[in-house]
Amino acid sequence: MDRLLRQARSNGSLNLSNRRLREVPVEVYRSLDAVGEGEKWWEGVELQKLILAHNNIEVLREDVKHLSMLSVLNISHNKLSCLPEAIGELSLLKSLDVSFNLLTRLPEEIGSATSLVKLDCSSNNLNELPNSLGRCTDLSEIKVSNNSIANLPNELANCLKLMKLDVEGNKLMLIPDNIIKPWTMLTELNAARNMLTSIPDGIGVLKKLVRLDFLQNKISLIPSSISGCCSLAEFYMGNNLLLSLPVELGELSRLGTLDLHSNQSS
Repeated sequence: MDRLLRQARSNGSLNLSNRRLREVPVEVYRSLDAVGEGEKWWEGVELQKLILAHNNIEVLREDVKHLSMLSVLNISHNKLSCLPEAIGELSLLKSLDVSFNLLTRLPEEIGSATSLVKLDCSSNNLNELPNSLGRCTDLSEIKVSNNSIANLPNELANCLKLMKLDVEGNKLMLIPDNIIKPWTMLTELNAARNMLTSIPDGIGVLKKLVRLDFLQNKISLIPSSISGCCSLAEFYMGNNLLLSLPVELGELSRLGTLDLHSNQSS
């Protein structure tokens, strides 16, 4: 551990994955305070990248706020049941991966981490996303697959830079037009394995959309506005309730993959 911390103080990166850790070593939270003999404290680098994946960590302490220069935090594949409110004090954090944990909620304070570009909280026990995520306007990638989320917060419409959204394997019954219409930068939308009964009429504004996945829902109609998705190359509609297809599908000149298996259309 001493060797790894010494390296971290020189390059700003610390990888403690796959070490059977039950908790984050206290020294990690204050890495520059533990400058050892032979080290020059003035040459020390604040921690910028922290990888704690594939351990048995149950708690991330509020002390994480001391890692003020952190831009990447990966604590996936652990046993976290909650995140500290202090996560919002990491003003330079760009990538947060808390996937494959036991989280039941994300703190509202996460909205104060306004530099966030990538958020992965897939494979947890989340029922909802905090409204405050709408303040993270630099978000380009959100992955919340395999949870129990029933609704998306309206505030997500503020995330105008969003390029990839993965909500597969949740309990969504609706993706409202007012949320989706501002996402004009979106290239990938994965809403497979939900309880959706319709595709938003506003889908046509997504002119940069390349991949659209509504596999295994309860959708009976593809809106004619789909013709506006002029970049669409992959469209997955298998295992739905389609009875017919709109002629506008023929206008999608870049469409190379159209999956319609296990529907009711003839």
